[in-house]
Amino acid sequence: MIQPNQLLAALPSGLRDPLVEEYNCIVRNYAEHRWSPSELSGGRFCEIVYTVLQGYSSGHYAAVPSKPRDFVGACRALETVATNPRSFQILIPRMLPALYEIRNNRGVGHVGGDVDPNPMDAAAVLAMASWILAELVRVFHNLPVSDAQKAVDSLVERRIPFVWTGGQIRRVLDPKLPLKDQILLLLSSCASEADVEQVFQWTGYKNRAHFNRILRTSHNDRLIEWDESKGTMQMLPPGSSYVTKRLRELAR
Repeated sequence: MIQPNQLLAALPSGLRDPLVEEYNCIVRNYAEHRWSPSELSGGRFCEIVYTVLQGYSSGHYAAVPSKPRDFVGACRALETVATNPRSFQILIPRMLPALYEIRNNRGVGHVGGDVDPNPMDAAAVLAMASWILAELVRVFHNLPVSDAQKAVDSLVERRIPFVWTGGQIRRVLDPKLPLKDQILLLLSSCASEADVEQVFQWTGYKNRAHFNRILRTSHNDRLIEWDESKGTMQMLPPGSSYVTKRLRELAR
């Protein structure tokens, strides 16, 4: 799989870096249940993606993203570029106005109705943004869909409130937490798979045999996937759910 620093290398840094930053912001805010910031980032994300598509269509990329005066009309204009890949001509230009509409005219800016739409709107923002970014990676790098999604996942680094990051070091700020919780919090803060030895060092724990027993139990409980031969581990969906629940408990 291509490395994260190679993703979208064809784009100028003035587009590539804000695109990745906004996507990470959407993911972080959604994970932390900060629904409104997720939606606001969705609007900025739309403007950057539009600038990328416009540059791809014209053969010349702008140095920085810009917002067209008529966003919907500008997206419709992209549908006339028949030389573009189908997703760049039809699918993404039609998704962007819907994503932008959530940012402008839903619960993020208005009050009304009996049910707060923000959680489901934020879920829609996350799903559409993930699909769009994966499609950009797929087209630019000529990758299968599954590999494109893995590449996008590698960009995401979840910021955990109880984990401090300094250079190559990470620390759980409450050393009294059970070792299992510390391991899962540290793992959750990583972009993708993590080196077991590195996580062991981050915990500051001395008993390696007990550390490995925790990994074994977490692996058997399907919280993590532990590859002993490679010395790596990664979070599984039940593990992510466990971390989300613990973060809510710790925040009380």
